[in-house]
Amino acid sequence: MLLLLPPSETKRDGGVDGTTLDLALLSFPTLTPSRRAVLAATRRLARNLSTMASALKLGKSQHFELIRNRTLGSSPTMPAIERYTGVLYDALDVAGLGGAERVFAAEHVVIHSALFGLIGAADPIPAYRLSHDSRMPGLSLKRTWREPIAAAIAARGGLVLDLRSEAYVELGPVPSSADSYFLRVVAEAADGRRRALNHFNKKGKGEFVRAVIRSGVDHADVDSLLAWAAAEGIPLSLAETGELQLVVPEIVAPR
Repeated sequence: MLLLLPPSETKRDGGVDGTTLDLALLSFPTLTPSRRAVLAATRRLARNLSTMASALKLGKSQHFELIRNRTLGSSPTMPAIERYTGVLYDALDVAGLGGAERVFAAEHVVIHSALFGLIGAADPIPAYRLSHDSRMPGLSLKRTWREPIAAAIAARGGLVLDLRSEAYVELGPVPSSADSYFLRVVAEAADGRRRALNHFNKKGKGEFVRAVIRSGVDHADVDSLLAWAAAEGIPLSLAETGELQLVVPEIVAPR
């Protein structure tokens, strides 16, 4: 089973003393050539702070993000699941996971980074700033990542649950198969009508992933996942071919 998560714009500072980025330590080694290409483009962009700020759509208060990209090769690293912050990762609450749960996350949780492609939860990465729509010099993120990421997911096999935003799906779609499902978070009104959520779906996704991690169950197929969710009181259902719906309380949704 693979739980495929989006990244977060916000990152935690710091890392393990004495560590620096080592591409050989990242999961999915077939993506190394693409990683090198995107890193090289990022370094070229970082030569001029004003140009980089424009390309990454950053304001004056986000100057520190530019410096992060200038020091990619020398700044310390930490596990990816600890590096990312924000609503989804706050709800996932990695700091509250036990040792066995962190091992399970390392084996089954994968994050889609615009800079590194697919990375495992335990992969050591530095702080950086790059988004799916960043304008890179002489490089298209979509053309660079789309086919290699799709191939890496296909090679992994097994049940794939895609919790990414649709923008990141465009950077590397999950190959169509009976074992891959896009998770859509919806809110249900008192009259039973359901509506899709945008920003506020992140909390629901984070809590769901945390529940899967804490269960420690490696689901072989979607029937197993749905049976587990039903037993746990998690409102997860098959909505249509290739899509699951997770219903969250209206309190999560904007009012």
